Amino acid sequence: MRKRNHRLVLQMALLFLVLTSVSFKTSMRKENPDLCLSKEEQRMYMLIMNYRKLKKLPAIKWSASLTKVAQTHAYDLSVNKPSDGDKCNFHSWSAQGNWTSCCYDPKHSQAACMWSKPKEIAGFNTDGFEIAYGSLDTQFVATPDAALAGWKKHPGHHNVIINKDIWKDRTWKSIGIGVYKNFICVWFASTEDKVTVIQSCN
Repeated sequence: MRKRNHRLVLQMALLFLVLTSVSFKTSMRKENPDLCLSKEEQRMYMLIMNYRKLKKLPAIKWSASLTKVAQTHAYDLSVNKPSDGDKCNFHSWSAQGNWTSCCYDPKHSQAACMWSKPKEIAGFNTDGFEIAYGSLDTQFVATPDAALAGWKKHPGHHNVIINKDIWKDRTWKSIGIGVYKNFICVWFASTEDKVTVIQSCN
């Protein structure tokens, strides 16, 4: 009788653990039901982390919030083209979405427009910093390998990736990546996101 009761207690404990695990995973999915990572986004992450490893820098954790911002911006750049020649660069945002639009000029006069996007779009209460790669040519296909090669040649973007120069005192704890046709956007933050991307786009 005692053995049977002991076995029953063990079975109930195991059932509780299974149900708790399922419930936790389900609740995590409900927070970002439409958010997932494409193969290209996962490859971009791998390339950046491998490059940071070569520089003896730690890996950065995925952020669901920053990924939402990155994917939103890559789509906005591709579809709405918020750029005006040399006046507005790829950190600009169009007026075609539920966010504050802005023309990001070479003088960085609209820098706050970028920094505030994680909070504005994803409710992530921290500043975000972006590197972007692409072309306004709709026939252009942005690839992770070409993006990283391009960023390595651009001191400003390169320094963000490897925490150099003005970024040397920052520790990136969150990263989000968006790849859409002719654009790739990568966002970094010094605050860890409690919600991570948990599924691939299959």
